[in-house]
Amino acid sequence: MGTIEERLRKHAPATPSRWREKAVWRKENKSWLRYSQLVAMRMLDQMANEGLTQKALAERLGCSQQYVSKILKGQENLSIETICKIEEALALELLPKELEVV
Repeated sequence: MGTIEERLRKHAPATPSRWREKAVWRKENKSWLRYSQLVAMRMLDQMANEGLTQKALAERLGCSQQYVSKILKGQENLSIETICKIEEALALELLPKELEVV
């Protein structure tokens, strides 16, 4: 029948797992990922309030539904331009409109 280790190896995937690389990437990008997740949560709340689908939001933003899906996963490094488009499409304020000059 074989040892437990042999039986486990029989069920191992052919390609190695990339969990370690993904964990390192998340740690290295932790600061902006947090903002991306917050933006995604605010978008999802507003979409639910409006009964808006990803496809409908994509039409408002002028992009593909697949890109909206990527944004809503909270792991997309958004440009200021994209954030402004999201604000306009969903009537949200994600960035402060005035910044204090020091």
